[in-house]
Amino acid sequence: MEISNKKSIILFDGICNLCNSSVQFVIKHDKNQHFLFTSIQSDASAKLLLQDNNKNSSLNSIVLIEGEKTYRKSTAVLRIARKLSGLWKVFYVFILVPKFLRDKIYDLIATYRYRWFGKRDKCVLYIPPYKNRFI
Repeated sequence: MEISNKKSIILFDGICNLCNSSVQFVIKHDKNQHFLFTSIQSDASAKLLLQDNNKNSSLNSIVLIEGEKTYRKSTAVLRIARKLSGLWKVFYVFILVPKFLRDKIYDLIATYRYRWFGKRDKCVLYIPPYKNRFI
């Protein structure tokens, strides 16, 4: 799998409606095409997570890979927001909130995301015309 070191990779739950909507949102606001995407259920994701030193991989968490570093949960979300165009960058200020508090809120949403937003029968791996953004 050949991936540019300049691109960050977002691993998301491909059957989660909230997660898929979030990917569409990021694509829309990622004017510099900084991010690539793959579902956490994909073979590509499994290979990327095997390379991760922190083996606590969870299907309940968004994962952001930036170079050699891996971020999860609220930290991943805030680091993604920091790279988006527009005012979304200001949300990065919440990085100052202690991680255990941010992740508590993240975990609450992750626990109920299927109930609140629904889920798909299968993963949609790309959104035309953005299929080049998906691994």
